[in-house]
Amino acid sequence: MENIDNDSADELIWSGPSKSQKKRESTALQKMGAELVALSLERLKKIDMPEGLFDALRDAQRFTSNEARRRQMQYVGKLMRDVDTVPLQAALDEINGVSATATARQHRLERLRSRLLEDDAVIGEIARDFPGADIQHLRQLRRNALREAELNKPPKAFRELFRELRELTESHQPAD
Repeated sequence: MENIDNDSADELIWSGPSKSQKKRESTALQKMGAELVALSLERLKKIDMPEGLFDALRDAQRFTSNEARRRQMQYVGKLMRDVDTVPLQAALDEINGVSATATARQHRLERLRSRLLEDDAVIGEIARDFPGADIQHLRQLRRNALREAELNKPPKAFRELFRELRELTESHQPAD
């Protein structure tokens, strides 16, 4: 019997990830696929991914049978093995508000809303930076939000103002 030292024996025996590790990776990819399937068509279109994966995700959204959906999710997981998942995870993190950029964007929008509520002149900045903005609607929301705060009512217009500002910044690129 030949005498082999431990280091070279480990190199000869190890042949890649264990079956358990492969299963964990596969399950993680299927979980990420399920998160992608749960997204709306609009959000899916904004994520850069191969066309085959996009089509498979759309098919999974269409299926109503549990068995068909399960098989499709396995197929999505298989397709994702050949895809760089880092951009997909980054997009999901941003959508879920986990990423630093999403948090920073949210804080910017909150500051803009606060400035708008404090000073009506901020409407001029918004009109300049976002030419397609509905200024009249923003002014109405501002008035309603101020009135709600004054009367201690639930902040419906306050939240709506935030949503409008978010949609405005997402759909329009500021003018240079």
